[in-house]
Amino acid sequence: MPLNVQDKKAIVADVGAQLAGAQTVVLAEYRGIPVEQLTKLRASARDQGVYLRVLKNTLARRAAQGTQFEPLADSMVGPLIYGISADPIASAKVLQNFAKTQDKLVITAGLYNGKLLDVAGVKSLASIPSRDELLSQLLGVMLAPVSAMARVLGAVAAQKAEGAPAPVAAPVAEVAAAPAEVVAEAAAPEASAEPAAAAPEAGTETPETPAAE
Repeated sequence: MPLNVQDKKAIVADVGAQLAGAQTVVLAEYRGIPVEQLTKLRASARDQGVYLRVLKNTLARRAAQGTQFEPLADSMVGPLIYGISADPIASAKVLQNFAKTQDKLVITAGLYNGKLLDVAGVKSLASIPSRDELLSQLLGVMLAPVSAMARVLGAVAAQKAEGAPAPVAAPVAEVAAAPAEVVAEAAAPEASAEPAAAAPEAGTETPETPAAE
């Protein structure tokens, strides 16, 4: 069904609003892709915050006019689907991942941060880890020492449960937490079983022991 003037204006305004907040646009041909596959692609794009739409190139050029994406006008040829995202990587990643499983989707061009991208450029952009992936990797690095400590504590608890003898030396943490008098008592040498003989007072004579007869 042909679009009337009002429909075209509405599309141009909608796409223009998306471009105003976008960092990346990726173009791809979609000849011969079944409708159900396109539906899956749209669902994936929506989950990643990517605005994905099949557009008439004349309307897309009009929407891009006066924006940083205007240099893409020469690449707007053929039946194209447009991926637009505020995230610098998302649109490239969504379309590239889909192209890996559907060879009828052919990426043709892109633009990121004011720079035109060829097919290789779009693939390179798509290979960069997303923000969520980077955060996940960072969290894994941060939790690694905690996981190691948890394993050690678990092993100690298992030994105690099995009746293993307690270690001779108290853990540093326990010593640090003990009251000062307890630590001092533990550090002091044990008293001998016999009291030490009292030293004679100055000025007193010690009685001599009679010699054996």
